[in-house]
Amino acid sequence: MDDFSQSRDLTVYGLFRQAAGLGPERVAIEWRGRTWSYADLLGSVDRLASELAARGIGRGDRIAVLCENRPGFLRLILAAAALGAIVACQNTRQRPREMQHCLDLVGPSLVMVSERHRPLVDALDLRGVPVEVVEDWPAAAAPPAPSTPFADVRPADPLLLIYTSGTTGLPKAAAISHAAEIARMAVVRMDLGTRAGDAMIAWAPMFHIGGTDQSLAALMTGGPVVVIDGFDVPALVDALGRHQAGWLLLVPGAIEPLLDALEASPAGVKGVRSVGCMADLVPAALVARTTRVFDAPFLNSFGMTETGLPPLSADLIPVGTLPSVLSKRLNSLCEFRLVDPDGREVEPGAVGEGAVRGPTLFNGYWNAPQANAESFADGFFRMGDLFRRTADGGYDFVDRARYLIKCGGENIYPAEIERVLLADPRVADAVVVRKPDARWGEVPVAFIARLDGSLDEAAVEALCRDALAGYKRPRDVRFVPFEEFPRSTSGKILRHEMEKRL
Repeated sequence: MDDFSQSRDLTVYGLFRQAAGLGPERVAIEWRGRTWSYADLLGSVDRLASELAARGIGRGDRIAVLCENRPGFLRLILAAAALGAIVACQNTRQRPREMQHCLDLVGPSLVMVSERHRPLVDALDLRGVPVEVVEDWPAAAAPPAPSTPFADVRPADPLLLIYTSGTTGLPKAAAISHAAEIARMAVVRMDLGTRAGDAMIAWAPMFHIGGTDQSLAALMTGGPVVVIDGFDVPALVDALGRHQAGWLLLVPGAIEPLLDALEASPAGVKGVRSVGCMADLVPAALVARTTRVFDAPFLNSFGMTETGLPPLSADLIPVGTLPSVLSKRLNSLCEFRLVDPDGREVEPGAVGEGAVRGPTLFNGYWNAPQANAESFADGFFRMGDLFRRTADGGYDFVDRARYLIKCGGENIYPAEIERVLLADPRVADAVVVRKPDARWGEVPVAFIARLDGSLDEAAVEALCRDALAGYKRPRDVRFVPFEEFPRSTSGKILRHEMEKRL
């Protein structure tokens, strides 16, 4: 029988090219007051792909990129998609030692860097790997673009290497395929109501999935990508006043400044399908305020670099709702179970580690056989996150398995204490960490940024006494300014950095 398998194949470049053919004059990218059409972007991508191919870059080769959010970043990813090459997206906030590890891990054939980050590259040992400057647009005299695809790229081929946070060690590189990117695009449209043609407001770093996944999704379906260089409040307000957007990612620490600016803006918000992030990290009153300002539901998400938005990002908190329960809802296109350390499914109501499989899943960690052996079992990816299934079929996030506090033989999950603290309107943000204790082994300590000076240690004790068992209450409470919380690029407080304060 003839092999017709390729007739079922889809790639990121193929869908982008089709979107450009269906709407060549539509805006593809907007950046700093300039716009480029899909026809312009396709020609620019093809020219870059031709140049890379002439340099010997082909299927499976890695291109490391150090770049802020700008059109050249997306241009490079799409050109790599045409060739079957892999873009290793470097976290520009890393120190030289961390960056050296990340480059050594993926073994790039080429390093591309923006002028802003050239000093960081100059401090590294590149072992003879050539360095090129990221260009947003080719010169007028650039050669004409070819009219046919460049390579036999398969859906399972990796397209991106996105580095995990590395909070317990050096970063790992998650390999994300064409097929996974396409499935992630589909899930957002199926579960969040995002439509083809909706704008992507790309302010989150493109070296993380918050910036890359949905930018590529927009470009595969004919929508504009508004590129913003980081959390620029005036630029965000301007874009939101002019574009109908799909899902707007907002992270803790970024929400209130944007809401304040939007409430003061006469233009307001043109339209957003959904807004937000993991609601457990945001005070309930702020969730409700966010939905009112945007007149859109708050996405109570739980995904990760390795899985995309799935498995538990289908819950949309309605406009004006002050959430008291933050149970997650299962996404489309994934299979999910809760397992014990031996891989057996836990009983209903018991705490278990999330295990997921489906087309949005990554291909594994690059050049990390031990990490892959630990993370994959029985055809599922072990997330390292603990959940409890509710009676109505939802899932309550319990905590990261590695954050578990062992106190006198009892298990304490910091997130459970944090939910109690964040529900109080006097709390701006909070994190609970473990502290070694000679009697109990480990005890919980709370760091709190407060909005009201009346919230003292006694008030926190009373708050926790009403909601938590005695052994779960923080043994120590420390008040710190909001801006002193160290955060990851996704806005999460870095627990290990707070533990160092102890």
